[in-house]
Order: sequence, then structure tokens, then C-alpha cells
Amino acid sequence: MLGESKRDRIAERRAATRREILDAAWAQAREVGIANITLRDIAREVGMQPPSLYSHFDSKNAVYDAMYAEAWAEYEAHALAQLDDVPAHPRAAIHRAGRVFFDFAVADLARHQLMNQRTIPGFEPTAEAYAPAVRVLDHGIAFLASQGVTERADFDIWISLIGGLIDQQLANDPGGDRFSRLLERAIDMFADAVGMPPLPQKHPTRRKAGTPR
Repeated sequence: MLGESKRDRIAERRAATRREILDAAWAQAREVGIANITLRDIAREVGMQPPSLYSHFDSKNAVYDAMYAEAWAEYEAHALAQLDDVPAHPRAAIHRAGRVFFDFAVADLARHQLMNQRTIPGFEPTAEAYAPAVRVLDHGIAFLASQGVTERADFDIWISLIGGLIDQQLANDPGGDRFSRLLERAIDMFADAVGMPPLPQKHPTRRKAGTPR
């Protein structure tokens, strides 16, 4: 029992140190850019020598790998929560899904670049780190299929459409809403192209005769 307790404490300390390293890596990525983080600066931030950091991550790509897995797992949990109860109308449902991904992506440039762009030369996520991204992709395909969009080419257009607006927003109006405001219009164009029925029109309430305007 004592040995087991000691091993647990060691594991907890290692997990806490690993968490501190990743937090420092994210902070540095947001300051200098995701492709420009250095193990030396991360080690200095957490108060350790670079050789000590290597006992937790054996390379910078290993840090990226953990960050990549963490980012996609975070989005997976976020999307499952936000899309747990979508509107019944297919067009309204895909509007919700598109907005959830758009807002998550534009909230953090460094995270978006790591998740969705090849900005780091030589980095490829491991199969383990890639698994949350694959689950999100599979869920997205199934989600659109549940709304009547079953062609893979249509799904590819969907992710290109949303991704393109995200990239334009981050590149040309970071922190603003220039391309965010176009998202609903773009999704409606997609919905029209795949033959989704329009949303029901809202009719104004009729006044009773003699009621003053």
C-alpha cells in the first residue's frame, strides 16, 4: 500500500509538471507564434533547465504533439456540449454547427494554426494525438448526414467554406467580425446548393380591427 501511494504521488507530480510545461508552451505560442516556440524558453518559464524538460518531452515535436491532442480533445468536448440539442430544422442545425466551429477557431489563432494548418515544418501528429481529430471529423460527417447531406464532396465543400471564412477573419480582421457576419449567408448558400428546405417564414402578428398602430 505504501509503495502504491508513493507511485501515485510521483505520477501526480509528473502530471502537474507536464501540465505546467504545456501551459507555458501555449502562452509562448500565443505571444510569438505557434511555429516559434522554443524548449529553452519554455524551460525558463517553468523554472527548470532544458535537460530536465527532456524527461517530460523528448523533443519540441513531442510538445506540439501533446498540444495538438489537447486542442482537438478540447474542441471535441466543446462541440459535443454545444451540439447536444440542435434545432430540428436541418438548415438551423447546420447554422448552429458552423457557428460553433467558427467561434472556437477564431478565439485562438495559435490553437487554430496548430489544429488546422501546416505551419510547423516537419511536424506530424502521432496516431494517438490525431485520434481526437479523427473522431471530430467522423462526427461531422455523421452530423451532416443526419441533416440530409450524405455526399462526401458536399462535406468537403462544407469544411472548406467554414475554414476559408475562419482564415479570412484571422488574417484580415482579427478580433473583429467582418467575416463572422458573412457566416450565416455563406451557410445559407451551401444549404441552397445541397437542396435543404428554407426556414419557415415568420409572419407578423395581425392586429385586431380597431387596434391603434
